[in-house]
Amino acid sequence: MRVHKILLVLLASTLTGCFDSKEEIIEEKNQGLVYCAEANPVSFNPQVTTTGSTIDIIANQLFDRLISIDPVTADFKSELATDWKISNDGKSVTFTLRKGVKFHSTSYFTPTRDFNADDVIFTFSRLFDVYNPYHFVGDANYPYFQSVGLDQLIRKIVRVSDYQVRFELFHPESSFLTNMATDFAVVLSQEYAMQLKARDQTNLFDQYPIGTGPYIYKEYRRDHLVRFYRNPLYWKHDVALEQLVYDITTNGTTRIAKMLTKECDVTAHPSSAQLSILAQRDDINVEKETNLNIGYWAFNTERAPFDDIRVRRALAHAIDIDKIMQAVYYGNGIRAQSILPPTSWGFEPQENMPVFDPELAKKLLIEAGLPNGFDMTIWAMPVSRIYNPNARKMAELMQSDLRKIGVNVSIVEYEWNTFIQRIGEHRHDSVLLGWAADTPDPDNFFSPLLSCTATFSGKNPANWCNPQFDLLLTQALDTTDLSLRKQYYDQVQALIVEQLPLVPIAHGMRFQANSADVEGITLGPFGAISLANARKK
Repeated sequence: MRVHKILLVLLASTLTGCFDSKEEIIEEKNQGLVYCAEANPVSFNPQVTTTGSTIDIIANQLFDRLISIDPVTADFKSELATDWKISNDGKSVTFTLRKGVKFHSTSYFTPTRDFNADDVIFTFSRLFDVYNPYHFVGDANYPYFQSVGLDQLIRKIVRVSDYQVRFELFHPESSFLTNMATDFAVVLSQEYAMQLKARDQTNLFDQYPIGTGPYIYKEYRRDHLVRFYRNPLYWKHDVALEQLVYDITTNGTTRIAKMLTKECDVTAHPSSAQLSILAQRDDINVEKETNLNIGYWAFNTERAPFDDIRVRRALAHAIDIDKIMQAVYYGNGIRAQSILPPTSWGFEPQENMPVFDPELAKKLLIEAGLPNGFDMTIWAMPVSRIYNPNARKMAELMQSDLRKIGVNVSIVEYEWNTFIQRIGEHRHDSVLLGWAADTPDPDNFFSPLLSCTATFSGKNPANWCNPQFDLLLTQALDTTDLSLRKQYYDQVQALIVEQLPLVPIAHGMRFQANSADVEGITLGPFGAISLANARKK
């Protein structure tokens, strides 16, 4: 009997602890800003992922870059670098670094020095130097940098002084500075990395972050929340919010419900269908911004029958994109006339874009030896993004259209991080995905999505490697003459429409909903969201 009483007491205290903990979490959420996020972060280091939902959470909150791009003028702006100079031959770039910048102090790391050249060298040498102790941590996978070839471009990084570094390149490249300004090019702490190495804990480096950004990592609870605290020593300006909480809410309807009930202050990517509900509320502001993005339908071109261009053309002609624009984008997107959006300086509308023609689609299938059609899968991304607000709905519309030409479609969905992983392993027949550019440079669309290097790194959803395509990209990057670069990119766009490794569908508008008492959050035309200036009225 005594044992039973002891057990009851222990159980009661355990339950009380659970309730207290839950109440504590709710109370802590109320002390800062709560952002309803659509997926768990795959990492806490932008170097090792291109997943937009992850970059939104971590890039501009925890870290800084050497330079950034002004969203209005598209000029480069100083960040951790105060100045930069390019040599006459274009093969070296020297950055002068900002003094007095502090790395985060956390329960797991206390810096003993300020940010300096050693941090820059460590951060970027990790991408290409096999002798960097972190190069092979995470299987040496740096998807963005590998897809644009930055790891093959940098020959070495020279320490000129404590506050000056020189990047020496194998050859000049017009997009180098642009790639250094992306959300992936954050600067990490060399001192923290070496401490972990000394403890044989290098595996923790990308999961327990240390940066110089406006917020400091506090905790992550999978499927529940991510919590950051204010950085009291942020070099750029005072940070108003004491804490920032990301409420992991994968269901879009639930995110909107939480906005309406004030459980969230900001929500990620509300769908077009939800905007009318939010817009009716006086206590919620909805912001809309044009954005450099593309939503597309990509084919696994290494898998039969999608290796046959006639099949790819047949599928492209079988789908009614006008119907998709009405049912999925609700007037908040424009039909694609190229992989590049019209706001890109490299945009050239393609006259040969596939049009809805089911009879032509049937003829092409007959020519390809498939008169009775075939079975295939369309993988539909499970989250709402700028470029595709509702992939499931889009897949269902395509399924209906394709059935009319004898193609039977099964729709496949997975949890977001699993989805991305399996797409990278090329397990799909076709996939509805997209891309939001990190810079205004056209190469930011082409190289990460369709280059051979992107295929090798598992980030090319079409699994397409075309030497002619890659040569044109190289030629465009080898010159700083914008008119000549545009000529090359015109050919690139025409080649995509000719070969159809993917079908460009639409360019979406970026939306954000936040409580009316929240200010200081602005949407830009590219890059992840920044909450550095966010505050409550």
